[in-house]
Amino acid sequence: MQKEELLHLHMLMIHIKKYYEGITHDEIPTSRYRSLAISPVHIHKDKKAHKEALLVLGDEIVSHIHGHRMPVVTYSSTAASPRVAAGH
Repeated sequence: MQKEELLHLHMLMIHIKKYYEGITHDEIPTSRYRSLAISPVHIHKDKKAHKEALLVLGDEIVSHIHGHRMPVVTYSSTAASPRVAAGH
C-alpha cells in the first residue's frame, strides 16, 4: 500500500470516529492513538507510523463499538402507515 493511500485511510478512519460520535453522542476513547502523536495531516511522518496509527485507531473504534452494542432495530411493514409511505 502506498503512503498516500494510508494517509487517505487514516483520514477516513478519523471521519468514521467523528460520524459515530456525532450520531451516538458517545465519545470513543482513543488514548493509545493520541499517545502516538500523529494525525493524517502529518505527511512528513513515515509510512510505518501512519500504518500503526491507523491500526491502533481502528482497534479502539471497533473495541468501543463492540463494547457498546446498539439494540437491533427491526422494520415491520405493518407498523408503517400507507399514507406516510406514500408521502416519501
